[in-house]
Amino acid sequence: MRIALIGYGKMGHAIEEIALQRRHEISLKISIDNTEDNTIENLKKSDVAIEFTGPESAFDNINKCLEAGIPVVSGSTGWLDRYEEVIWNCKQDGGAFLYASNFSIGVNIFFEINKRLAQLMASQPEYEVTIEEVHHTQKRDAPSGTAITLAEQIIAVSPMKKKWVNGETVRKNELEILSKRIDPVPGTHIVKYHSGIDDIDIIHTAHNRKGFALGAVLAAEFLIGREGVYSMKDVLGL
Repeated sequence: MRIALIGYGKMGHAIEEIALQRRHEISLKISIDNTEDNTIENLKKSDVAIEFTGPESAFDNINKCLEAGIPVVSGSTGWLDRYEEVIWNCKQDGGAFLYASNFSIGVNIFFEINKRLAQLMASQPEYEVTIEEVHHTQKRDAPSGTAITLAEQIIAVSPMKKKWVNGETVRKNELEILSKRIDPVPGTHIVKYHSGIDDIDIIHTAHNRKGFALGAVLAAEFLIGREGVYSMKDVLGL
């Protein structure tokens, strides 16, 4: 499998390492130093693209891959206000697209645990729920995409919470997400239910980027030969 890496920072390097271990070829590497090479002609030489850039470039990068006719996996966050446009473009082009706020196998299992716990706690109004996420200082967006996913899962079933906010809040209908940036933490997420009697916490702690990188490569392998829009639930059979 020939992989185009769009975004060759720390995550890009980690993905490359895993991809080579799994006997894939890196056919294109796009970083801030060679953006002029990010062309449809060059992309067509790859079987699939893995895109990890930033909010300002993700949308254009994804659409360029779809226009080139290659499946694209994206882990960029901060651009989801245009997600529906990408979905429409993907369907129009007959392409394949997979977005995840987090590619870690452990985190995606954590998402399923979070959904089940939120369902159980929906009928327990004495518990107040909060989310905390901790990442390295180079992470540009806050809250993390993973924290937003966790929050939206809770809001979907909670009779109390109507929206999430990044920071402390005293409004009962708001779910607070506390974002901390501490080096060299690759990613910790805590969902806490607190009452005057006891606390219930679920925690996911990443030790390094390898879990994210492996999940992204698994997603790329999954997309080959497919058409449509997918998620890590499809990749992992959750």
